[in-house]
Amino acid sequence: MKLHELRPAKGATQREKRIGRGEASGHGGTSTKGNKGGQSRAGYKRKMAHEGGQMPIQRRVPKRGFTNIHRIEYKVFNLGQVDQLLEKYGIKEFSFENLYNSKLVSQNDKVKILGNGEIKSKLAFKVNAVSQKAKEAIEAAGGTVEIVA
Repeated sequence: MKLHELRPAKGATQREKRIGRGEASGHGGTSTKGNKGGQSRAGYKRKMAHEGGQMPIQRRVPKRGFTNIHRIEYKVFNLGQVDQLLEKYGIKEFSFENLYNSKLVSQNDKVKILGNGEIKSKLAFKVNAVSQKAKEAIEAAGGTVEIVA
């Protein structure tokens, strides 16, 4: 065997499909693109969610509800949880900084205290929002509430 006799194995290579080069190429006429229509044209791009003429799902399904863009999402803590959190994480003041350092809230969370449960310890709260019932319970236990913007 000599260098000039080397060839790829039979069936390992295929001829390039030369489209649009006349009838003799075997791919003449419509150039393997079927017949007429958008898909045979240059620059064709299928529209998103197009279902071949069938009514698309976003039009078949009815519209329901809405999303209020002004809604404020709070990370909620009940008074019943507060004493457990103080004990577990050693928090002296219930503020965003202490909760963030304890990894109980994320950086952009807002904190709200709700009045479910009881609070036994005298504690200072610095939070974004507090319910009326929770505020009364905290002040009755000797604590203070400061609303932080």
